[in-house]
Amino acid sequence: MQEKFDTLKSKLVQIQNVNVSSALLNWDQQVYMPPGGAAARAEQIATLDKIAHEMFTTDEIGELLSELSDADFDVNSDEACLIRVARRDYDKARKLSPELVTEMSRTFSLGQRIWEQAREAKSFAQFREILTKIVDLNIQKAEAFGYEDCIYDSLLDEYEPDMKTVDLNRVFDQLKAGLVPLVRAIADQDKRVDASCLQQDFDETVQWDFGIVALKAIGFDFERGRQDRSVHPFTTSFSIHDVRVTTRIFKDMFSSGFFGTLHEGGHALYEQNVSPELEGTLLASGTSLGVHESQSRLWENVVGRSRPFWQYYYRQLQDFFPGQLQAVSLNEFFRAINKVQPSFIRVEADEVTYNLHIFVRFELEQALVSQKLKVADLPDAWNAKMDEYLGLTPTDDTLGVLQDVHWSSGLIGYFPTYALGNVLSLQFYNQSLKDIPELPEQFARGEFGPLLEWFKEKIHRHGRKFTANELVERLTGSPSIEAAPYLNYIQRKFSEIYDL
Repeated sequence: MQEKFDTLKSKLVQIQNVNVSSALLNWDQQVYMPPGGAAARAEQIATLDKIAHEMFTTDEIGELLSELSDADFDVNSDEACLIRVARRDYDKARKLSPELVTEMSRTFSLGQRIWEQAREAKSFAQFREILTKIVDLNIQKAEAFGYEDCIYDSLLDEYEPDMKTVDLNRVFDQLKAGLVPLVRAIADQDKRVDASCLQQDFDETVQWDFGIVALKAIGFDFERGRQDRSVHPFTTSFSIHDVRVTTRIFKDMFSSGFFGTLHEGGHALYEQNVSPELEGTLLASGTSLGVHESQSRLWENVVGRSRPFWQYYYRQLQDFFPGQLQAVSLNEFFRAINKVQPSFIRVEADEVTYNLHIFVRFELEQALVSQKLKVADLPDAWNAKMDEYLGLTPTDDTLGVLQDVHWSSGLIGYFPTYALGNVLSLQFYNQSLKDIPELPEQFARGEFGPLLEWFKEKIHRHGRKFTANELVERLTGSPSIEAAPYLNYIQRKFSEIYDL
């Protein structure tokens, strides 16, 4: 059996190499490629994706997986987990035709560039045709995969394996019950927090340099990674030794660039710290996007917006921006970076209102793929949802329906994982506090290694070996994802900030 496993692993590594080549072209498209290269790049990526799909879905791979299904490997071994994950991926991939894979790849690649142009022009009309095709291709994909209860389950499973829409609704209902009253209570105390110190002129190069300081501090390895700029921040991994993050910086919005950098840094730490034994295999990545988001949201918010973090770093930040912050106290700055205020842009939203943005997208996605909502009607539906959840109506499409890159890239079913990441971040962090009670004191000394080592041991090194629910149970003893720890954290933190 070992010989058959080695054969399977070797073939999967070759397939992964093709996938990584496609991912590299996609990264270049979003970071460095000149605009005129979009059409050719779409064909290049589509060709590689088709080749990888055809290599993976051969009868030979299926026969190897079947022969290895009874192999005597320990259930938690790398071998058994790779066989299980490969079997799951293989069975799903076999349901998609090479033609559909090619068309999705080509369309989603083109969609990114068309979205950028439409966003710049603040015109949904320029994006409507390609988005209509993207939604249709996702419906075709979902139908090919199959589903029991609702079509959205099929797409959600791509990003959060084994999660159902009914499960999401259970968690989201808990979040809504806790967050909506809190938003209202804070609105009555809005004047207690002044964030104007963050809207000054912060030199972009200096912001970048301070962000690099923070990335290094939390453990990002620049020997095995790099940071660049992009229209929408993202993280991609070509290897545990080549993990890349991007950010965007605005001179009059310090929080946007800095916390975006921390957010993507959290994703990167996960990818850089997968076990070297899993390198090049299907296991060498985060197990689900909810778990991945738990890492980014934890470093961005639970750590990065905490008082202990800034007890150490605020003096350094003042040295970087003496003219802007020298007269601003640590307490004023801490309250400013945690100001709660409904806003148009998701990636710049505060911790309390952030999930409301996810509810907007989650509900619209379900309506689109169930064909209860036409793409042409999406801007009005978006504005209505924004008013319902946040009390705001976007003044243009860039502030509204065009603000996120995800739909242009075909990522429908992705958005709910952001809210799941918030919830999971506190389930995991609370457990780390039980194991290392002195974590806040360590943050105040600029020491983040113990927390990173805890996550490396408990989550990162396993890659895709265990599902999100399996990780939750292994780490916390809870059989499911629960919103209570996150809500308790939010209530405690913001009741103190707003004197509720």
